[in-house]
Amino acid sequence: MSGHKENPSSAERNMSSSTLGRHLVACLLNISEAHRKDLVETVAKAALYNSKGVKQERTTVLNIFNDHDYNRSVITIVSSIDSIREAVLSACEKACGLIDMRTHTGVHPCMGAIDLIPIYPLGEEVGVEDCAQEARAVAQGLTERVQGTSAFLFGWADAPLQRGLAHRRNEMGWFKKMPDLQAIKPDMGPQPQRRYGLTGVGASPYVMNCNVTIDTQDITLGRSIAKAIRESTSGGLPGVQVLALPHEGAVEIACNVESVKGDLSSHLAGEPWPSFSIDGQPYCHVPASLITSRVAELAGRQGVGMKDTALVGFTPLECRGLAEFALSHGIAEFWKEHRRIHM
Repeated sequence: MSGHKENPSSAERNMSSSTLGRHLVACLLNISEAHRKDLVETVAKAALYNSKGVKQERTTVLNIFNDHDYNRSVITIVSSIDSIREAVLSACEKACGLIDMRTHTGVHPCMGAIDLIPIYPLGEEVGVEDCAQEARAVAQGLTERVQGTSAFLFGWADAPLQRGLAHRRNEMGWFKKMPDLQAIKPDMGPQPQRRYGLTGVGASPYVMNCNVTIDTQDITLGRSIAKAIRESTSGGLPGVQVLALPHEGAVEIACNVESVKGDLSSHLAGEPWPSFSIDGQPYCHVPASLITSRVAELAGRQGVGMKDTALVGFTPLECRGLAEFALSHGIAEFWKEHRRIHM
């Protein structure tokens, strides 16, 4: 990108990827814009460079996922725990200046120009409570830096209750077609305004986004499949929160795949579940292949075939591994470079 230098400091060049990895956190920043690619990339770059074009320390943007039907983008920002706050706030400030919820359209539910700021630990020396502390600071910083913004907290950031994202979204009216902003009581900031809407800020073990598209326009069928695989349903998949949404002339089963404590794969048939460690505690998550096969089975019973499966971003292990590579090589705009890099 012209006007920006990406020369890593000697400390960055000499720091081993394993040392970097032990302190890493990820933010999958959800913004309510996908039609204007340049705008989304401008927001991503704001996480990497300050207003003077100076590179943020130990920060990379691994991926930008745009969904035009949803009019929503997910920007994967990875940084050290002591740098993530400024990177995320810088991107949020830029997004608030460019996105106006009064003119937003899209089939995916949303409430804010910056709809979601989840922060996840990637390294052994970072706990979920460390991320929760940063999430609370981000929520406070956003409402102070951008007058008129407001936020609610979820997960570990929602102390002491630690209410989950789906629970908090339901409380805020996120699932309603036309949420009543005047009825909402945010945790931080003023009464939500139509210009910025409302932002969810939280922390938890890593959450993947896995979207499976079935070859039908029958949203009722899609909802029945979503209900069948949802964690809260008997026989559902652990950690899976799911919506069925119309998408590009078909139906998408859009899943948030939460990491769950322990190792559940030994209790369930099929391939081993990917696992990782936080604060010395084991966590695992449902593999995307299992979600896909379960959806395919349920749809097939109704004579409906599959179209495709999309992983929005990465698994926890992929995210950490790519971030270590990007940071050890001084690649800030990794989303531009990864297709040509041989790792």
